[in-house]
Amino acid sequence: MGSTATPSPKAEAHQALLDAAERLLVESGAAGVTTRRVAQEAGVNHGLVHYYFGSIENLVAEVLERFTDKLLLRQRAMYAADAPFVDKWRAAMSYMDQDHESGYHKIWLELHAMAWNRPELRERVARVTAEWRSVLAGALETAAREYGLRPAEAPVAAITALIETATIGTMMERHIGVTTGHAELLAEIERRLERLERKKGSSDAGTASGRGRVRRP
Repeated sequence: MGSTATPSPKAEAHQALLDAAERLLVESGAAGVTTRRVAQEAGVNHGLVHYYFGSIENLVAEVLERFTDKLLLRQRAMYAADAPFVDKWRAAMSYMDQDHESGYHKIWLELHAMAWNRPELRERVARVTAEWRSVLAGALETAAREYGLRPAEAPVAAITALIETATIGTMMERHIGVTTGHAELLAEIERRLERLERKKGSSDAGTASGRGRVRRP
């Protein structure tokens, strides 16, 4: 039997600080993340925050990146599944609820607000946003091909931007208790996807029928 490697004290302290900063971002927002408070929450000496991360900005950026990497693995696996795109859309919407409950949305929004006035954060936060857009754009390109949509009918860059912008607005509103129109918007998108799915099903059935027809001389 192989032995499980024990994390080094350095690795344990590094992870403990990330975990502590993540909890504080969810509970108190960026204003609650200070060197001393993070160290106290992690149970380590406060000097280790700057030793491992250099600054609070680097620490919280790594929190966002770590959380995002985990969610993007889930998202890529979901979009790669052999299932109709409308089912993947429903799954993505359920994940959105989960990510709200987990605190990811709050962390994402908190760091965006920080990045407005901190250039050292801006590039890293923008890179996280770009990764989300890239995954969504790839899924939409695949869906457009499956539904037989021409680029003019389904401009992927525009639809990606529209969905991302609507998602950000929804995230922000939910955090202040506003949900007006959210369910209706999602229901309308789902209805349109279902229509495309039915159209695709009819087209596939017609193609299969044509292939099975025997030509008479």
